[in-house]
Amino acid sequence: SLLIVQSLVIVLYLFTLAVLAVYGLHRSALLWGYLRTRRLRATPARRFRDDELPVITVQLPMFNERFVAERLIDAAAKLDYPADRLEIQVLDDSTDDTVMIAGAICEKLRRRGVDITYLHRSERVGYKAGALEEGLRRSKGELVLVFDADFVPMPSAARDLVHFFTDPEIGMVQARWGHLNRDDSLLTRCQAMLLDGHFVIEHAARHRSGRFFNFNGTAGMWRKTAIADAGGWQHDTVTEDMDLSYRAQLAGWRFEYVPEVCVPAELPGDMNSFKSQQHRWAKGSVQTARKLLGRIIAAPIPWPIKREAFFHLTNNIAYLFVLLLALLQLPNMLIRRHMEDPRLLMLDVPLFWATCGSVAAFYLVAQRDAGGSYADALKRLPVMMGLGIGLAVNNGRAAIEGLFGRDVEFVRTPKRGASDGRASSLLAGYRGQWPWHNALELTLALYCTATLLVAIATRSWASVPFIALFSGGFLYVGLGSLLEALRAPKPAQSADDASAQAPSTHSSPRPQSMLS
Repeated sequence: SLLIVQSLVIVLYLFTLAVLAVYGLHRSALLWGYLRTRRLRATPARRFRDDELPVITVQLPMFNERFVAERLIDAAAKLDYPADRLEIQVLDDSTDDTVMIAGAICEKLRRRGVDITYLHRSERVGYKAGALEEGLRRSKGELVLVFDADFVPMPSAARDLVHFFTDPEIGMVQARWGHLNRDDSLLTRCQAMLLDGHFVIEHAARHRSGRFFNFNGTAGMWRKTAIADAGGWQHDTVTEDMDLSYRAQLAGWRFEYVPEVCVPAELPGDMNSFKSQQHRWAKGSVQTARKLLGRIIAAPIPWPIKREAFFHLTNNIAYLFVLLLALLQLPNMLIRRHMEDPRLLMLDVPLFWATCGSVAAFYLVAQRDAGGSYADALKRLPVMMGLGIGLAVNNGRAAIEGLFGRDVEFVRTPKRGASDGRASSLLAGYRGQWPWHNALELTLALYCTATLLVAIATRSWASVPFIALFSGGFLYVGLGSLLEALRAPKPAQSADDASAQAPSTHSSPRPQSMLS
């Protein structure tokens, strides 16, 4: 009976590692697809003449963004586009003094002749998707350009993207994200690496191979008829952008990715805000999988597109296997010492390299092609990999909620408005809140550290680097969350907090990144 239990542990360990290896091999396939096409450049079929330029509506959705509202609205007003063909909509669902700040800026710009409309909803029905849909009904443009509150579009952004719509089959054009505060801290540098992997490699590989890829909720331009044809903005997931993207491509619209156009944005400056953002992206991608994957599989589209959609939409479920792997390492290591079967290494080694080797190669290339260097990427790679592992509790919980839960409340990521490392000290209520599951992260950190000590004591040297990533990752994320919570000021309840505790005004039935 003991032998059966031991065998089951080893089989479960190898199965878990095999699942992660499959996702790792998929990442390697994306990297290979990117490398084969890395010299390609996005060019429109033709360019509009100045008298042909279509009317564009710029939508700026925001919710309690007092630190960044003015920066965003001013940047939108400076877009280099004919004034008679550019409309700006500030879609503000705020419950704090952002209402006064944004309203005053819009009034000032109107007096200067800018075509800008301020729309404030007292109830956040549909959250961001609801605000975008409400703005769409009132918009003048045939094209819609969206920027979230943490972005600072450059003046050329509208002109850089609009010419791709000379092709009547194009429904959406996505720009690459840049990073205003990449060098603020180790955390922001690691986040930048993660996002660069998504935008430099994943988007490019999917687009250039004819697979589906997604609008990222911001820094992208839509054809309004494509949104309507796909069924409009819907708010039964917390990643309304990914949901609409797949519905639009299933309806036959083509998307264009333009990595040469880079729009900078602010990265979350603290661990709990970062985890809140990651939780929403992970949960939303799984909700989108639950909603659309069956429809995608049944659609009359090529199997390579279906296969890629499966990996894209289910990628965050892999975090559950990361958690299982963390728990199984200690018993697996101890059992193997007694079994002394060298043949098991013939399975371990290729699975390990398919998992970790693919991650390393993927992000090294992404960092280099995003303008960095291999040397800098190598220095940060272990921390970035540890950060990805440390997110397993946060994102694994999000995956479970996406699979089985019915909560679709949109929780915004706090923005500080600081791009130079000197964030405002008045951020109480604009930080990510301390998550209860931080206790699980700290428990796993202790467990993996104990596993690491056992590995050293038993001279299981082959396991030490792998286990060290788990121990360091959970310590980094767990302690980071805890220390931020202990340092945070204890303010009186803010309007933002009050709105979070108020009964939801969401009208739909309560039924995605790291990025994939």
